[in-house]
Amino acid sequence: MFKGSITALVTPFTNNTIDEDNYRNLINWQIDQGSHGLVPVGTTGESPTLSHDEHKRAVSICVDESSNRVPVIAGAGSNNTSEAIDFLKFASDIGADAGLVVTPYYNKPNQVGLYEHFKALNDSSDIPIIIYNIPGRCVIDMSIETISKLYKLKNIIGIKDATGDVGRISRQRKALGNNFLQFSGEDMTALGVMSHGGHGCISVTANIAPSLCAKFQESCMNGDYELALKYQDMLTPLHEALFIETSPSPIKYALSLLGRCESKVRLPLVEVSEETKQIVRKAMEHAELIG
Repeated sequence: MFKGSITALVTPFTNNTIDEDNYRNLINWQIDQGSHGLVPVGTTGESPTLSHDEHKRAVSICVDESSNRVPVIAGAGSNNTSEAIDFLKFASDIGADAGLVVTPYYNKPNQVGLYEHFKALNDSSDIPIIIYNIPGRCVIDMSIETISKLYKLKNIIGIKDATGDVGRISRQRKALGNNFLQFSGEDMTALGVMSHGGHGCISVTANIAPSLCAKFQESCMNGDYELALKYQDMLTPLHEALFIETSPSPIKYALSLLGRCESKVRLPLVEVSEETKQIVRKAMEHAELIG
């Protein structure tokens, strides 16, 4: 059910509120272009600056608009365990297919704390949970030993790995087996993750290149790495350009070039510099997304 190119959706804004029309249009475009799944209100969706009501509204729109055409993995993370439980319960109640839960940021829990946090989520959830391990943003790194313990619980089914360590996919595969779902959390590492036995990518780049990212993932899943490399060569400048400045500022600028939404982000993030705009434009031209 969960595989391939899964788009970590931006949250479009207009007048500092959720731009529901463009959000719905983006969701439909993603599905029409072949994306295999959607993640509303992850980091790319600017979850840190959405109010709780906005968070839930964005998830609701995604579930409603996708209408079971592709799986929806709702962002449900927080460094407050009870808050994360509430987000996860809401996602379940409105029909999301799974929850994506980031490791608690700022608090810096140890491995026991990480286990207990996710166990509490597991015990309260009616839907599957995918762990999001991103030490670069959260400081902490969940160990393979802790992941292995969590996988024994009924609702923990996989991980979005943004460690940047492709070899870790094989180590996790050895420890947890083939059925534990492993998704790249970094577009640039998706090729390596798939070649090590991964199941897909929760992708930022797919916001603007859904068809290319879907075809890339399908090539990998079919074992056609020669074709996958051709797509990778088209996408590599984009993968780089979209992280020159803090995401999602570059991807929102890129979407604005496609007329998909405004480039507005919420403070403390700001719109990208003119220099970055030029780099993003050039990368989009390389991928034949604009002329």
